[in-house]
Amino acid sequence: MYLPAHFEESNIDVLHDLIRQFSLGTMVTQGPNGLDANHIPFELDAERGEAGVLSGHVARANPVWNEVADGDEVLVIFKAGDAYISPNWYPSKHITHQQVPTWNYRVVHAHGRISVRDDERFVRGVVARLTRRHEASQPVPWKMTDSPRALIDGMLTAIVGLEVEITRLVGKSKLSQNKEAADIRGAGEALTASGRDLIGDAMLGLVRPDK
Repeated sequence: MYLPAHFEESNIDVLHDLIRQFSLGTMVTQGPNGLDANHIPFELDAERGEAGVLSGHVARANPVWNEVADGDEVLVIFKAGDAYISPNWYPSKHITHQQVPTWNYRVVHAHGRISVRDDERFVRGVVARLTRRHEASQPVPWKMTDSPRALIDGMLTAIVGLEVEITRLVGKSKLSQNKEAADIRGAGEALTASGRDLIGDAMLGLVRPDK
C-alpha cells in the first residue's frame, strides 16, 4: 500500500480499535488458482502474539480452507470508512482555484500467518464470542441457546475455523492532512452535514482546538 508519511497511522491501539469497530475483514490469500479474497467477520485478541490474533470462520463448502496451509502468509484488510472529497469544500479553492477532487479513507492492513482450526470447540467459541459482541447493542440480544441445540450443533459442523497471527500492522488514515486546517475543517463539515460522519468526524478531529 502506498503510504506517504503524513497519512501513516502507526499507533497499535488505534489500529486495534479500528479492527474492532470495523471487523468485517477482506482476507486475501494465494492458492493454487491464484489470488482469492474472502469477506470474513473477525474477532481480535490483542493480547496474543506481538500484534494480536484474528479468529473467524468460513463455510465448509468454501474452498479457501483447503487451499491454504498452516503458516501461509495472508493479508486481511479492514476498511474504516471512505468518502469522496469535492474541491468546492475547501475554502482555499474559492481563492486560488488550485484544488482538485480526492477520496479520503481509513484502512488497516493486517499481515499474518494463517492456521486452519477444524475443531468444534474452537468454532463454537468463535461463534459465541462474535455473537455476544455484535448482539450487545440489541434490546434483547440473541444467544446461541435461543435455538435448539441440534440446530446449532448442525450449523457448527458446516463451518471451519481460521486463525491469523498478525505479524505486521499497516494503517493509513487519509484525511487531507496535507491541506491547511481551514480546508480540512471545510471538507469535514461538508461530510458531516450530509450524514457521512465516519470520515467527516475523523477529519474534524484533526483541527479541533484540543488536538
